[in-house]
Amino acid sequence: MSWSRSRVVLGDVDRPAAEYVERPPVDTVLTRAARPVLAALAAEIENEPVSLILTDATGVVLWRRSGDRGLLTTLDRVDLAPGFRYAETQVGTNGIGTALEVGVPVLVDGSQHFSGQLRSFSCAGAPVTHPITGAILGVVDLTTRAQHSNSLLLSFAKLAAARISERILEDAHELDRAVLNDYRAACQHSGRPVIAIGEEVLMINALTQQQFDAGDQMAIIEHARDARGVAKPFSTLTDLPSGTTARLSYEPTFAGDKLAGGIVRIKAQVSATTRSPLGAGRAPALRTIAGSSAVWRHTAQGVIDACKRREWLVLDGEPGVGKAALIRAVHQNVWAGHRLALLDAAELDSNELLDRAASEFDSGSDLAILHADVLHEPELVELTHVLQAAPPGPLARDPWVSLTRHPQAVDTSSLLRLFPKSISVPPLRYHLEDIPDLVRVLLDAAGATDLVLAPAALNQLMRLAWRGNVTQLRDVLEEVHRHRRSGVIEPEALPAECRATTRHNLTRMQALERDAIVDAIALHAGDKTAAAAALGMSRATIYRKIREFGIV
Repeated sequence: MSWSRSRVVLGDVDRPAAEYVERPPVDTVLTRAARPVLAALAAEIENEPVSLILTDATGVVLWRRSGDRGLLTTLDRVDLAPGFRYAETQVGTNGIGTALEVGVPVLVDGSQHFSGQLRSFSCAGAPVTHPITGAILGVVDLTTRAQHSNSLLLSFAKLAAARISERILEDAHELDRAVLNDYRAACQHSGRPVIAIGEEVLMINALTQQQFDAGDQMAIIEHARDARGVAKPFSTLTDLPSGTTARLSYEPTFAGDKLAGGIVRIKAQVSATTRSPLGAGRAPALRTIAGSSAVWRHTAQGVIDACKRREWLVLDGEPGVGKAALIRAVHQNVWAGHRLALLDAAELDSNELLDRAASEFDSGSDLAILHADVLHEPELVELTHVLQAAPPGPLARDPWVSLTRHPQAVDTSSLLRLFPKSISVPPLRYHLEDIPDLVRVLLDAAGATDLVLAPAALNQLMRLAWRGNVTQLRDVLEEVHRHRRSGVIEPEALPAECRATTRHNLTRMQALERDAIVDAIALHAGDKTAAAAALGMSRATIYRKIREFGIV
């Protein structure tokens, strides 16, 4: 079966090559648990002609040890070395890739390898599974020359994998205990809504449930998820779907020197009942953009107010959230007929940017400088001098200037002191309820006026994380339009990336694998066994992949 899978992917190539990828982060659940276990086991086999190897869940070699320098040199010749991916799709049947495919320990002896250059080796691979979630985190592999192969290789690999899983469980308990202790202390002493988030835990206290409705709770949880892995405390203001503004104060939790998670304390800054009645008739009517959620209306209203007052403004936000579109729509709404010049610092060289900005000022245009965060300090100083030539003021003839930046951009006081206000444009995952309106506007803009998404398809889009924000949604809809010009789009007609709900970012290879599985399932009318056969993988593997990728 493994040879069949390998032949489907690799054809009749006798010397398939492993792919080199950038080294992934080494401080993971797997590597933290494996480091002491593998060091001890490596010492036990130091005088044996064996190499002990650890890979991640995609088959990328993370770690390799052997006391046999000649063996290591030979392994280097076949790229069985740190940074190379030994998945079945790369090199065919082998102890690492095949163990990942079937999800159980395997011993691949000499001629059983698909690649001719690997047939001088024997390798035993045992998957390392997370003791709580059951997810496969990687593989422990023992590789030796084929003439030294014996059944103990597999037993030793299984033992190493089991010890790592046990260590993961111990670490998980330690990390979870640290998060739980900080959570209890925060609940007892702060008297405020509290959320605790760790690698495997999420806890919300009763005050959070009492003070915030379900929509606000989901928005707060999304913010908390964004803080996962952050090792420094911070505070941020966020507008919630109900219209409430909340301050989220994050404090990391450590177990020794290990980051266990963090505690988020929440304080409502402005009550939805005391906020100006934006939701009751003050929602801005911006023709070229869509959004009726409270968080989006609040953001748009802030830009409108600044534009009316001609107050210079900085818009922060992730790529693709619609900062430039919001500026254009607001300006058209407030100062129709007055020219707005949009200058993209990411597309213009610095001299052209400065010349264009000065020229637009001389002509009396309003100005929006996009992607200002790509400018270096000397360019920012020069831009400051240009902008100071026309200082902001209350009179209508004074220019209105806005900047857009990435939210993690470093503040530069020489420029920002000219801008009295900043507004954060929320990522799409914070106002998913706007997706139906956005879909209609984006389809119309693409010329797909006769195309409609069925309610089930819209519901599926609202389940996704949209890390690329509105730009990603636009690209998805344009892909749909390339295949259909009219009619009703059901969920199965959405691109493959929209039929999986995994929250973590996928590598290019993982995304291709996900798309292939989705397409095969659709081609075989939901028959997963037939889809697995068509892809050359086992039924157990396709079900595992479906769970990992969140395929629906």
